[in-house]
Amino acid sequence: RNIGAGGGPPLHTHESEEAHVLTSGTMSYVIGDRTFVVSAPYILRVPANTPNTFINAGTTPLALTAVFGSANYTFKPIAPNPLQKPADAKP
Repeated sequence: RNIGAGGGPPLHTHESEEAHVLTSGTMSYVIGDRTFVVSAPYILRVPANTPNTFINAGTTPLALTAVFGSANYTFKPIAPNPLQKPADAKP
């Protein structure tokens, strides 16, 4: 999946663990109570039922593959993405 600059999902959880394989780009993450930035190549594990989100922190599209530990995919949004600026925010 290619994600443009500043793009990313809302804060959410999954019932199964998840792995992200970042093959190009730079991402900011929130996983549980941790916030951090990674650059490709990078592989990341997200534990099941842990609030998480990310944004493309770079200026070019990033390439990300998400892998889930269960065929029963769930996606439960719980809040807006805290890493994204609101549309009406001043620079």
